[in-house]
Amino acid sequence: RPLLELHGNYRVRAELFYQFSLGRRDPAASALWAQPQGNSYTSANGNGPLGPATCTQDEAGVGTDTNPLNATYGCKSGTQAGANMRFRLDPELHISDNLRVISQIDLLDNVVLGSTPGGYHVSPAGTASGYAVAARSGYTPTSFSTTTTAPPTSGVNSLKDSIAVKRVWAEFSTPVGELRFGRMPNHWGLGIVDNAGDGYDDNYQSTIDRIQFTTGIKPLDLYVTGAWDFVNEGATSDALGIQTGQPYDLSQEDDVTEYVLQIAHKKSREMTRLSLAKGDVVINGGVQVKYRHQLLADDQNGENATCAVGAASLGCMPVASTGANGTSTAPALSFVRTGATSWTPDLWLQVLYKRFRFETEAVTIQANIDNNQTNAASASATANVGYKVRQYGLATEIEQRLVEDKLHLGFNFGWASGDSDIQGLSPPLYGAPSQHGDRTDSEFRFNPAYTVDLILYRNILSRVEGTYYFRPSVGYDFLRDVTGQKLGGSVAAIWSRASEFLQSPGHARDLGIELNGSVYFQSKDGALNDDPSKMGGFFTKIEYGVLFPMAGLGYTPTDANAIQGGSSSTSAAQTLRWYLGAFF
Repeated sequence: RPLLELHGNYRVRAELFYQFSLGRRDPAASALWAQPQGNSYTSANGNGPLGPATCTQDEAGVGTDTNPLNATYGCKSGTQAGANMRFRLDPELHISDNLRVISQIDLLDNVVLGSTPGGYHVSPAGTASGYAVAARSGYTPTSFSTTTTAPPTSGVNSLKDSIAVKRVWAEFSTPVGELRFGRMPNHWGLGIVDNAGDGYDDNYQSTIDRIQFTTGIKPLDLYVTGAWDFVNEGATSDALGIQTGQPYDLSQEDDVTEYVLQIAHKKSREMTRLSLAKGDVVINGGVQVKYRHQLLADDQNGENATCAVGAASLGCMPVASTGANGTSTAPALSFVRTGATSWTPDLWLQVLYKRFRFETEAVTIQANIDNNQTNAASASATANVGYKVRQYGLATEIEQRLVEDKLHLGFNFGWASGDSDIQGLSPPLYGAPSQHGDRTDSEFRFNPAYTVDLILYRNILSRVEGTYYFRPSVGYDFLRDVTGQKLGGSVAAIWSRASEFLQSPGHARDLGIELNGSVYFQSKDGALNDDPSKMGGFFTKIEYGVLFPMAGLGYTPTDANAIQGGSSSTSAAQTLRWYLGAFF
């Protein structure tokens, strides 16, 4: 009979951010990290005041008047704090010894505590802007009178639902290999490109719709994998308000299709432990090559497209019509010729010897694109411009364990190629990055699930992009039992620099030095504690980080001279995090 295994974890994370704007007074649209919304300030170019002006002068720190009607400045606080939660379930349905179905389901996925109070809801705004906050009822006329918390419901009081099915896929073992099909995690090497994001503190993940087959020569630990990925199918026949049964793809020409080949040598966990116990060197590694192509694209609907009749309230979403015979007729799509192809070779190497580990991943993205515009009118004027992507990335991790595996010494290095023609070290919130000069994009971006620190890369820049870093670290388990119970701490220093100095805000390579420290505890009451590589039972960790910005995160001399009414110096950013989790 089928057997159901249930694994997962529940977490609550409390976080405090202080001076993440680094003391810079930039407009919110162009800031590395925007000033807290409750602040009132004048931007570096003299515009302002920006933000509210409803606090008393005492609250603003500029006077003794307590009457809000007389306040001329808003509250001055560099602090942003809150907490969030997530309950993740990873059910595995074992139908037989060689067939199983696996899924991943998140409940209250990263929901900010207090973000869905009772009495708060939104409604369609009737324009392309989407939704607006609806009028409150007399039972909770103000936010101050909230009496309960409501479950998140997409389009009602939240941007997502309480339950999200992230992945579902099946695995079937045959005498010649294993077949996988469905929506599954996508991971390779260290994860700087494809990262499953299954770590206990991860926020991002790589998930792919894929049909995959793996075969190989087990005595040689050599495996070959071929995969067909459904990256983006474009518009389908599905429509709001019309029951269409099984939707289908409206066009093949706009599909983003990808083919993957992996050749890897990797010993099983049991054989690796045996070899290391004998003092042998274990070498694992391989190469992954991905080929992706797309002929046409329909990326402008909802942004620059002309709205169909009756579609304004849906934000220019294509609306289907129903014919006399009850059939659904899809709206016409606005195609742009993309003519894009890309090759992504990715090398991975791991060397293990006793308690030493060296691991590296090197990747390049080589792409040619006829047109990178999304608007049909703009694309017709700049067709076949020969846009290119030439990006390179590298990451290495070195770890040495000593004193019965209690002491961990580490050194990590990562490099993402930059592009002096692209403005900024992080992409804009909307649209493509501004590029001046040639038509080649050489700025590589790590997967955001590959975390390096607590402040600069994890939050302010959101990922390693157009920079390189050096990260020495040391950790020690003061208590480490065979039951899995442990108590320890770690410290790390991260020195970050821009690959192309012109991309940094201050036009200098040195971005900053960040210091991170943590203290953690894991209980012994977890069923997974017999495996040191897995989290089990109750786990908690307190982390502190401080970022000292350098010239690259400051102002250029020209901007510094133009600043009005303030200092051109930057401030150190700090963070304090408390993680609480239960693993099973």
